[in-house]
Amino acid sequence: MYTLAFDTTAACCSIALLKDDKISRTFEQEMDFGQAEVLMPEIKNLLAKERISFSDLNLVVVCTGPGSFTGVRSSISAARTFGLTSDKLVIAGVSAFEAYVKSLAMDEIADLNVVIIETKRDDFYYQIFDSSLQKLTEPAAAQRADIIAELRDKKVSLIGDGVERFLSTPSGLSLHAIRMEKHLPIEYLGWCGLKHFLSGRPDFPKPLYLRAPDVCVK
Repeated sequence: MYTLAFDTTAACCSIALLKDDKISRTFEQEMDFGQAEVLMPEIKNLLAKERISFSDLNLVVVCTGPGSFTGVRSSISAARTFGLTSDKLVIAGVSAFEAYVKSLAMDEIADLNVVIIETKRDDFYYQIFDSSLQKLTEPAAAQRADIIAELRDKKVSLIGDGVERFLSTPSGLSLHAIRMEKHLPIEYLGWCGLKHFLSGRPDFPKPLYLRAPDVCVK
């Protein structure tokens, strides 16, 4: 079974090709803009290196966000288009929050496990999970002080591409583990989607928007 997973929601274009549950090929390129232009050619390259065609894929997993408005729309549009090519191809969406938190090692898991994602504004996207990695809160955007207020008096692990900025000044939190990621671990996006597929409940990709898009008058 072949699974293709990809993400263009943040400052990176990431692609993973899994054979059964093993990583076969990956591509990652950090970039602030132009992820959509890179995505399709690199998917083609990965398939060619594996010597398979698009028709050999069984599952496509896409990151549903949060992230840039354009990045989220681009990757989900690509995944939905792939789904039109074959009735046998399953399309699944996984949030960046789920992929990040599921990448925590057993010894990194704390009472509260918080995914902090960069917004490139003064706030952060975040979601809190318990020690079983079950969600305690819904995905949200909030100011640093408001997030810290929810984490007092607990052992806390932080993971995500927003952690470095979040901890740029003292937080006063009891920190168990800190994972300052540059971008989403794409292999975990694929594994999360594959798990949902094998359990018979893949989520059709829908964009995860936590605020309105930034717009301005020219």
